[in-house]
Amino acid sequence: MVIVQLYAQLAEAYGPLHWWPARTRFEVIVGAFLTQNTSWKNVEIALRNLRRAGLLNVAGIRRVSIAELEQLVRSSGYFRQKASRLKAFIAFLDSRYGGSLTRMFAQALPTLRAELLELKGVGPETADSILLYAGKLPVFVVDAYAKRVFERHAIIRPGAKYEEIRALVEGELRDSHPDSQPTAHFNELHALLVEVGKRHCGAVARCEGCPLQSLLPVNVTIARPESRTSPHP
Repeated sequence: MVIVQLYAQLAEAYGPLHWWPARTRFEVIVGAFLTQNTSWKNVEIALRNLRRAGLLNVAGIRRVSIAELEQLVRSSGYFRQKASRLKAFIAFLDSRYGGSLTRMFAQALPTLRAELLELKGVGPETADSILLYAGKLPVFVVDAYAKRVFERHAIIRPGAKYEEIRALVEGELRDSHPDSQPTAHFNELHALLVEVGKRHCGAVARCEGCPLQSLLPVNVTIARPESRTSPHP
């Protein structure tokens, strides 16, 4: 179980990371929408704007005008699109669950995941981020960092699909920790993969000092671009 070994080595190197960085579960949901195609730094500005305006809650997003919401989240990029999607999420929450996040997250996981994926602009990564980090539900989030780390370590084939990767990770972690709550492991592994991705496993690999270097298959060579102005992805 290479994923389990990878998880153990990352945990030893970085310790608990306590993700997601948010004060409330609704803030997690808003962040999951806003972080699409932008950096977390830009998302933090938008979240701070919403918090200062007293709008970082279900009632606040419901009542704010779309024009004002667009300006408050402008820093996150694609601000008109993201403001519209936040409004659409609130409309879904109101119509399906009476505006209650508690009722929403009490829904059966497969049903709720399918409902979220029907919302415009909600793909698997956004849906699973909401389910895992806001709902504390047992689902693993597959992002670009996870794909890159797993592919470079020959855990997945190049071009592996989202659901294939998710099923692989969830299966291995459940099998290796049968007596523990899987949600905590899915949460922590995702956070650890983001951390090692930022430090070492970007578009340009920086393998020296990486806690996973010893797990690289002997026949794997990490390609490095011949010229690049920045070492960051």
